[in-house]
Parts: sequence; structure tokens; C-alpha cells
Amino acid sequence: MSNVIKVSVRNLVEFVLRSGDIDNSFMSMSRALEGTKAHQKVQKSYGYEYEPEVTLKHSVYYDDFTIELQGRADGILTYEDEVIIDEIKSTTKDLEDIEENYNELHWAQAKCYGYIYSLQNGLDHIHIQLTYFHIELEERKIFKRRYTKQELEEFFLSLTDKYIEWASVTFYWSETRDSSIKRLLFPFNNYRKGQRELAVAAYKTIEERKSLFAQAPTGIGKTMSTLFPSIKSIGEGITSKIFYLTAKTITREVPIASMEMMIKRGLRAKTVVITAKDKICLNDEVKCNPRDCAFAKDHYDRVNDAIMDIFENEDLITRDVAIIYANKHNVCPFEFILDVSLWADVIICDYNYVFDPQVYLKRFFENPMENYVFLIDEAHNLVDRSREMFSAEISKSSFLDIRDIFKEKYPPIYKSLNKVNSILNKLKKDLEIEGEYYQREGIDDLYYPIKKLMTVLEPWLIEEKNNEEYDKVLELYFNLITFNKISEFYDSHYVTYVKESSKDLVLKLYCIDPSYLLKEALSRGRSSILFSATLTPLDYHMDLLGGKDGDYNIKLSSPFPRENLCLMVADSISTRYKDREKTYIDIVRCIESFIDAKRGNYFVFFPSYAYMTNVYNLMMDRNQNLNIIIQDGSMSEIEREEFLLNFEEENNLIAFAVMGGIFSEGIDLTGEKLIGAIVVGVGLPQICFERNIIKDYFTHNLGEGYEYAYVYPGMNKVLQAAGRVIRSPEDRGAILLIDDRYGTKEYKSLFPNEWLGAKNIRNDIAMKRILERFW
Repeated sequence: MSNVIKVSVRNLVEFVLRSGDIDNSFMSMSRALEGTKAHQKVQKSYGYEYEPEVTLKHSVYYDDFTIELQGRADGILTYEDEVIIDEIKSTTKDLEDIEENYNELHWAQAKCYGYIYSLQNGLDHIHIQLTYFHIELEERKIFKRRYTKQELEEFFLSLTDKYIEWASVTFYWSETRDSSIKRLLFPFNNYRKGQRELAVAAYKTIEERKSLFAQAPTGIGKTMSTLFPSIKSIGEGITSKIFYLTAKTITREVPIASMEMMIKRGLRAKTVVITAKDKICLNDEVKCNPRDCAFAKDHYDRVNDAIMDIFENEDLITRDVAIIYANKHNVCPFEFILDVSLWADVIICDYNYVFDPQVYLKRFFENPMENYVFLIDEAHNLVDRSREMFSAEISKSSFLDIRDIFKEKYPPIYKSLNKVNSILNKLKKDLEIEGEYYQREGIDDLYYPIKKLMTVLEPWLIEEKNNEEYDKVLELYFNLITFNKISEFYDSHYVTYVKESSKDLVLKLYCIDPSYLLKEALSRGRSSILFSATLTPLDYHMDLLGGKDGDYNIKLSSPFPRENLCLMVADSISTRYKDREKTYIDIVRCIESFIDAKRGNYFVFFPSYAYMTNVYNLMMDRNQNLNIIIQDGSMSEIEREEFLLNFEEENNLIAFAVMGGIFSEGIDLTGEKLIGAIVVGVGLPQICFERNIIKDYFTHNLGEGYEYAYVYPGMNKVLQAAGRVIRSPEDRGAILLIDDRYGTKEYKSLFPNEWLGAKNIRNDIAMKRILERFW
């Protein structure tokens, strides 16, 4: 059976013939719309002889392959003595500067259409016409060439011959890959408790085109339990590509290690790790244009060779591997790795690349219902991350800060900035805003003036690239693009939130309930597996993360021996804000008694930096001999690594950190590196206006506002922090939860199964006795 390769004429031409520079200098965002209007004006200027938007299809047969080509000619002119294929290109360039050979890609695409049309209609020759239409002047310049069918056939087959070189490599590769997948065995000798159950559930979910929400505690092996069945589904022809999505860079190491393990056991699968542009750029500053970057200069002349080189020699393409090949071929590593990902079987990347409406990878998701599988790690993080992705804000100061730049020379821009500022001033006055305010309705009067401002800014941004204030104006423009995009989503899941502070006014389109937008994003794939150790409660996460009727959920127990964990609850101490001053000393005594039972490394987690600092100061006053380190609110990556390195080198360390921070999830400190953790408080997010908006929304819609806004997000922080202690079957450790609310039915119902049997302690003596018996 012949392998079928489907490709558009445009993509084939652009891939085979692409050349030149990367140049991400500013270009008008409205060009696509203007281009459409230009096409329509040209098309309507002709009579009955002109047929617009003609779909053309053609198949080319090789020994083992069939290339199915499809494209759409802008227009076909049919006269008595000639047929003309018309290719329309809109431009703002002076038409006098456009020569016949201005862009060979324009001719190439039209020549392919000409060949297909002449072949299918029995024509010996045909005319190809390029129509350049000036958007602003509405003038046109036309070039026309006559080609024989034989000339077009030679050109067309030269393109497809070059393309088949790529297609054959990838198709023969798929045979190698699928054969290795069929032979691949689960990479561990035995399944851990719950691991087979999760793997089977994942495969069934993929097979049935559904989503699975899995709460799977540390130790089950969530990554392998989801990756292995997904890989198997590729071998069965069910899945075409796997996206392994993470919230943080540090958590990518686990899927990378899992792929390495399967590769060592015979798997042949192409895995690509997509790294953010600013973290993979080979320059000191990210400037993607040929003037400032040698890698951008002639990038497209070299990138196809780079892709073939890395594809033939590497199966696991991490950031470091990508940089080696980017340096070897002198190409931009970020754009290079995005191109390589088109041929990858597994893509490991941030949530943004699938969910964020501004940056998601459109190259993969233009066609709905592709057979992609989304594996969403630490899925509890997606709730707040998606709220950020689907929200946008503007500030009054951002308009005022640039207004004077345009006052003298660019009155239309100055006028548009004043218009937006006036609407914000009127809003503040009419609504009598002091402090913070929100409403369910959008501010409709604002959207058109913002679009108008974007339009008048565009010519300035094209012409004034050397202006010293350029970056500030460009930043505002892109912020307006985001704001405009988010305004298109605005509905009953949003509120308009206005905040006044320090003579500034901030207006935010705030997405409270991102579930329907996540559901839409998840529909771009075949199936999704959302997993975490802390999807508590499951109903809450399924509701907010885009779950549908018929989706599956699974809640697994810890595979580790329960006797390896000593869990204690100090439910006689209040950590509520109003009680903190009088209970600091109680907290310190608890810490002292807890660490005194056994020499080793401990974490103490707090709900806020202020609370942590106050307890730290008191602790140091009483225990100057202790080795205590404390998390800083603005740590660099190097400082984070140095903080964690202390656990490798010390054996008598107390580390103070905040819940929900960088050290409360995604780190593995096995064995003696960490033997205990204290969690102070119930992890409630800080009471603030935004959280109260969430509370109001879900009180109104579900009657669970406080739970959705505070209790459930807080408890997930607690579970993540406590989960640092037991990371392997050999680990033994102690956990102390401090807060009187842990004694209530509401909180006990949120405890995972492995926390059943927690010991309540009323005093230091009882704690010491329990810990002595445990250790």
C-alpha cells in the first residue's frame, strides 16, 4: 500500500525553495486583513472571464509514496485564445521598485497551479500572471509569462523530487520507529502499585478519544505510566504526535529521563524539547533580525541542511543538542528547533505552546482533530496559569508615558492616545472608582478606540525603528494586540476589573473560569491525560480544566509503605492572620521539638514570606547554633540551585520556604537528603480582590465560592509541600501539619488515603514520644 503524503502547494514551495533571513522586525498586524481586501478588489475588477479562488488538486505517484497536493489559485482568466493563472500579492512597497524577478517564490507557487491546471485541462501552454496590488494607493503592477506544459512539468517535478527526499526519510523513519515500538517492553522489571492501572487507563483514554484526570501520588511513576502507553499508541497508528506539557522548566527533566530510559531499551522515537527563545538564544540580547544577529542572516539558506543533519543523527534533541547543531550550521536555535518539531514524535514544552492564545503553535493546530495526545504534567498548575493566559490588562500610565512623543509630528496618534485616556478617565468618574472595582459587563466603548490606536501606530512602528522611545511604544502596541485578542473571548466567564493605585488606573479583562477555553484548546488533539499528585478534589479540577461528560478520572493510592511515613497534626494552634502574633512562639517550639528527634535535613513551609521571616527571626534568636537557610523572594536560577545544593552537602539543615513556591514542588530529595517537613497553615492564597472575585463568581454559579477561591487551591499547596518528603520506596520521613483547621471535617475530607491515621498531638512531649518511636 502506498504511503500518502498530504501537503499544500504553498507549503511545498516554501519548504523546498525557502531562503534568506529571519527578520522579526515589526510588521503590520492588519496586513492579513488588508491582503484579503486587496485580493477581493482585484478579483472584482474583472468580468465573467475571471474565476476567483479556484481549488486545484493533484497526486504524484512514486514507488512507495503518493504526494497529494492541494492549493487554491487566486484567480483563473479564461479567454478564447489563452488561459491565465493569476497570483495576487498585496504590498506597501513602491511598485516602481518591484521588478519581474522580485520574488521567485511568487512565480513558483503560480507555476505549480499552472502545471496542474494545464495537465487536467489538456493545455499545451498557459500564462502565469503576477499581480502586485499597492494597499494604500490601490494601484497594481502586472507581470505575465508564457510557459509550455513541458516547462512547467519539469519545474514541478524538480520541486516534488526534492520534497520526496524529505518525505522518504520521515516515512522510512516511521517504519523504523513503529517496529521498535512494537518490540518495546515496559522499561521496569515490575509495575509499581497503581502504575499498571494508570497506564491501562491512559491507553484506553487515548483509544476512545477522551480525557483522563488522574490523581496519582508521588512514586507511582506518573510520567512513565502516561508516556509508555502514548508511545505504544503511536506504534498502533492511533496517535501521530505526543505533546508532554509542563508548568516549569525543572519538571522537564523527568520526561527527558523517561525517554532516555526507553531509548536505551531499543525505542527509536524523535523527541524534541522546546526551550523559550530567551533561554536558547546564542546572543546576549534577543534581536531576531539580520542586522543584529549573525544566525538570523541567511538562516533559511542553511536550515534545511541543519534539520536533515539532526534528524539523521539524534533521537533525543534537548536544548544542549539543539545548540550544538545550531552552531554547526549557523542557524537560529529557536526557529531551528520549531522546524525540527514538525518531524518529532514527542514534543516536551511549556503549557503556553498548546494553550496560550497569543503563542500556541499554530503550525500544528490549524487542522482540527489531529491525532495528537496531550500529556499535562502537574495539571493543578494549569488552573491559575490558564487564568493568566486568557486575561489581559492595560494601564492608564502606559498611554500617558508615550503621549508626548507624538504631540508635534504625529497628531493622529496623539489624538488616539488622548481618546483612550479620556475613556479611562470617564470610567473612573462615572463609576466613582476608588481602590478596586469590578463588573460583569465589558467596557464596549473602549474596544474600538484601542483598535483605532493600533492602526495609527503601525506606520510609525514601521518607519521609526531608530527612535529612542521605539521599544516603549512597541511594548504598548503588543500589549494592545493581546488586549484586543482577549476582548474577543469576553463573555459571562469574564469580569472587568479596575484598580486605582499611585495615580494610575489599571483595567483588566479577567478570566475567572477558563474551563471552556481550555476545553476548546484540548479539542485540538485526540486525547488528553491530565495528571498530578494533587488534583484535590477531582471534581473541582475536572470542572475548571475543561472536563467533558464521559471523560474519565482515577484516584490512586500511594505505592509506598504507609509505615514509612509519620504524619502528625498539631490542630491546637491557630495560624490565622489575627492569631499569628500570639502563636509565633508555639510554632517555634514545634519546629524545635520536631527537628530535635533526629539529626537530618528538614523543610519548614509557610503561607507567606512575612510570616516565614517573623518565625525565622524568633527561631534564630533562640537557636543561634542551628544551620537555618531561608528562601529569598527574588532568587536567580543559580541561587535556587545553590539553595538545593545545601541538601546534598549538609546533614543537619533546616530550610525555610514558602508554600506554592519554587521549592514546594518539582524537586526530588531522596533518602537522607530530606527526612522531614513542617507545613505551617492550610496554604490559603492571600486574601485579595482578585481571589474575592473568584469567590463571588463560584458562590453565584456553584455555591462553593470560598472553596474554589481559597480552600482547594490552598490544600493543593499543602499536599505539594508535604509531598517533598517521601520520594522513593526506601524513603522514611515525618510530616507535621500545624493549624487548628486540620482538625475539622472539611479539611480531613481533603486528606489523601495515605494520610489516614494521622496522629493528633497536643503538646511537645507527645510529639517527641511519637517521633522517638518512629525513628
